[in-house]
Amino acid sequence: MIAALSIIFVVSYAAIALEHPLKVNKSAIALIGAGLMWVVFALLSGLSPHDVAHDKLGHTLIEVGQIVFFLMGAMTIVELIDIHNGFDIITNRIKTKKLSTLMFQIGLATFFLSAVLDNLATTIVMCSLLKKILGNKQDRLLFAGLIVITANAGGAWSPIGDVTTTMLWVADKISAVTVIYQVFIPSVVAAAIPLVFVSNSLKGKGVEAPKTSIGVARHAPATESDRNVIFYSGIGVLVSVPIFKMITHLPPFLGVMFGLGFLWLITDLIHKNKSSEEKQNFSLAHALSKIDMSSIVFFIGILLAVATLEHSKILPSVAQWLSDTLGNVSLIIGIIGLMSSLVDNVPMVAASIKMFPMDLYPKDGFLWQFLAFCAGTGGSILIIGSAAGLAAMGIEKINFIWYVKKISLLALVGYVAGAITFVIQYSLLFS
Repeated sequence: MIAALSIIFVVSYAAIALEHPLKVNKSAIALIGAGLMWVVFALLSGLSPHDVAHDKLGHTLIEVGQIVFFLMGAMTIVELIDIHNGFDIITNRIKTKKLSTLMFQIGLATFFLSAVLDNLATTIVMCSLLKKILGNKQDRLLFAGLIVITANAGGAWSPIGDVTTTMLWVADKISAVTVIYQVFIPSVVAAAIPLVFVSNSLKGKGVEAPKTSIGVARHAPATESDRNVIFYSGIGVLVSVPIFKMITHLPPFLGVMFGLGFLWLITDLIHKNKSSEEKQNFSLAHALSKIDMSSIVFFIGILLAVATLEHSKILPSVAQWLSDTLGNVSLIIGIIGLMSSLVDNVPMVAASIKMFPMDLYPKDGFLWQFLAFCAGTGGSILIIGSAAGLAAMGIEKINFIWYVKKISLLALVGYVAGAITFVIQYSLLFS
């Protein structure tokens, strides 16, 4: 059984990593892999059908459901803000004639916006902004590469900023406040080093505006008052979710769904006097239709697959082997971060959560906080290593080799510097 599960997982993992050459959606691979692994586990584990279906699978569904409901709620809020043009409140304030200054403004806005929203949504918003203010294609490519780095770094220190950090938070491996103050400075270092280097190389260069206005097609724009209400309400809901969890000790998904209900009510009230067509364009139901369900399905498949590795005791054995072979937790997590640039960081973090037991690695310990940083920022080293990178790749048609030549070394230096900063900071302040 162990051999069969391991082979299916490795083959599925390889197919996910090679999604683009194979031209097969990784969500399909994740679901097929998860289904096969549960079939093998059910038939060969020696457990009764009742134990497999109601005990093992039932427990897994509770864990998976919490992450999926949280992501669906958060993604819907982001889409609702977007269809009301809410992000224009931020992007309209970014105006300068110097490329170096613009780089800092874009980087700073991306870093903090990704902590409140998420790195994927922030990358899409900021790359769309680039099309409006930069006419030079090479300038846009360079900016897009830095957006990927700063979005991933900004998302790593927030419990709602990166899906891997969210997974650790929902699994109760880290707390919201602790991950913010322990991972924030290393994340700043990981983003600042590439940002400073590229900004210095752009000194003296001016912004070349596009000849024609290029924008994303939208419905009839929302009024300024409606836009402001939805933007600040949506951001308020997202920011209040960690506070909700700390006060009530209820799971984060309930907080985001609770807030989504209020946002739905607000949306219906401010659009109640509009025509049916206008109301539909700005409705929460319309926002729901725009969320990336392919990503949601991918998370479900991966989390279900990894659960079989936990139930079959494969992951604890792998953790013990890594500990015996490498003998250093920092090195193990650092390698996981580097590997996340080659393969998706979601399955790596999902496996890590099951791999390291809480009795040896308690909540908010070094391992979990360092994992949040490494998994969040390591994916920037290659364009295919993160959802933010793939989004930028699609929007700006970034070539894989171009990214390796122009951005990868910068991202690697930032990652290593941030990791060293984390280790030193932790040993001096938190150990």
